[in-house]
Amino acid sequence: MPGIDQTLPFVPLTIAVLTVSDTRSPADDKSGNTLVERLTQAGHRLGDRAIVPDDADAIRAKVQGWSSDAAIDVIITTGGTGFTGRDVTPEAIEPLFDKRMDGFSAIFHRISFDKIGTSTIQSRATAGLIGTTFVFVLPGSPGACKDAWDGILSTQLDYRYRPCNFVEIMPRLDEHLKRGKLQA
Repeated sequence: MPGIDQTLPFVPLTIAVLTVSDTRSPADDKSGNTLVERLTQAGHRLGDRAIVPDDADAIRAKVQGWSSDAAIDVIITTGGTGFTGRDVTPEAIEPLFDKRMDGFSAIFHRISFDKIGTSTIQSRATAGLIGTTFVFVLPGSPGACKDAWDGILSTQLDYRYRPCNFVEIMPRLDEHLKRGKLQA
């Protein structure tokens, strides 16, 4: 049965939060605030937080900078996952992925469907790994951020979650770089 193994220690991660929006400011960034509240209440550390416009170069630059920072374990973005002309977050970030996490989108949409029905198809939520940094790309609504955190991230970013979680595999994410090419 999946769940939290209370005999194990909690391992705090350092998480950066990026809001992608042409209109949000720190004063009215409800989605970013939702993520920061949830991650800090869970015991994780906020590594950095920023707001960038719906511009692929600005999004990519911020995510690349954070993913190259050894102190940042996880990046969560909110906004820019829809279908309007300014929604470019997946296009900006997905080419950076070393590995895609197709299951994240599937589970996110399943959770979202239970709350908003078929409207969930209007989101292009995605996730992947850039180097050794997990990146989650969420829609720009507080409800979607709650759904993603409460339904997926809160457990997968908790070392105590069984049968498995992302935290326990983090030390092995770069093992292919350490051992070099396998000999045939």
